[in-house]
Amino acid sequence: MNNNMTNSELPKLAMEIPQAKADALEITALVKDEGRVVGYQLSAGQMIHKAEAVALARQGGIKGVGISERDGSEYLKSIPDGTDSNNLGNLPSVSHNFN
Repeated sequence: MNNNMTNSELPKLAMEIPQAKADALEITALVKDEGRVVGYQLSAGQMIHKAEAVALARQGGIKGVGISERDGSEYLKSIPDGTDSNNLGNLPSVSHNFN
């Protein structure tokens, strides 16, 4: 490991960070169902499933996020930058039924 690496850079090693396009959207809220994140609300107003958001981010359509994996499921995570106010966990939550 690079000895010059800061603590905020370490988590970046555990995620895929796609290059966001110039017109990439931002996540404005977490879509939750029974307390679990099932999707994201984007700055254009639409709500999309978690898997759709991962695919969109991978294509450069969502900025400020990386892709992580836990228990075989991919999800979006804020790119660590030392600022807590722009973390996904600090965004408002909304309810939405995708059925």
